[in-house]
Amino acid sequence: MTCPIFQTITPTRMQGVEFGISADGFPVARIGELPLAMVTGCGGSGFLASAWRLSRPLSDVEREDFYGHNGRLESEAAFRARVLETAQHKRELAALRRVQTRMSASTPWGMSQLAMIYAEGVVSHSTATHRGMHLSSDRNKRVDVALRADGGWYEEDAEWAIVAITFPDLFTSHERKCADETIRNSWPDVWERTYGRELAPVESWAKDRTAFDRA
Repeated sequence: MTCPIFQTITPTRMQGVEFGISADGFPVARIGELPLAMVTGCGGSGFLASAWRLSRPLSDVEREDFYGHNGRLESEAAFRARVLETAQHKRELAALRRVQTRMSASTPWGMSQLAMIYAEGVVSHSTATHRGMHLSSDRNKRVDVALRADGGWYEEDAEWAIVAITFPDLFTSHERKCADETIRNSWPDVWERTYGRELAPVESWAKDRTAFDRA
């Protein structure tokens, strides 16, 4: 197998983002202090990787500077799109002015170690083992009854999306996009009722699985 060869690109700046090519020849970018890269393996599969506070020029960074696996990438164009989406997410996040603090709170996953206040009555809690969001009684009453959790606790894996679709103004466009996908895949019936249309095949793995099992 041969590894893909990327076309050389002169470093450019776009919407506060710097793009370039690393010393090893793969696409890289920087958003403020956040460096990102499209790292590939033999066979052509690529994925988004990140690094921590690299001050060197992008043309000097190397593969060993990057770590993590933040999702697959099909092409350099997809990498650039993900970088710009991340930059937009960071700008929107700053505008939301969420407040990180510590508060004494018992959650379904243990004692809260760190809290993020999204707004009055909307708080995200991190514990030693898990994370989740809590809605006050008044806020929780606004959640669709089919999705509403007693006590107002919503865990991080999927239920956080319930909070996001109920209070979209408290989330970034990227978070709302992820929440929509999560609702489609986890609660397709609720999604269809909310938006007034039937999900097509491949739009919801949960609905597709149900159809497969029925067949």
